[in-house]
Amino acid sequence: MAQTVELPRVGGPDIGSGGLWRVIVLNDNFNTFDQVAETLSQVIPGVGLADGYRLADQIHNSGQAIVWSGPREDAEQYWERLDAAGLTMAPLECG
Repeated sequence: MAQTVELPRVGGPDIGSGGLWRVIVLNDNFNTFDQVAETLSQVIPGVGLADGYRLADQIHNSGQAIVWSGPREDAEQYWERLDAAGLTMAPLECG
């Protein structure tokens, strides 16, 4: 009788489209704090205006911030909406 052997995962659970995808906004020299904070609060679920300003401050001081992470389909939608609003976006990352 043949046995099924499950091999260990090489890359961990975040490999492929099933892991958590990160939406990252980069700092730039043309969007204002107000624009960034308002856009984030309008696009990202659960991000209020105060959170938007906190993230805008992180983007300004660190050069970037992860503004959302989750399933790939949602990440793509938020990334596209933020990009269309004029924010400077990093490529989507899985991890």
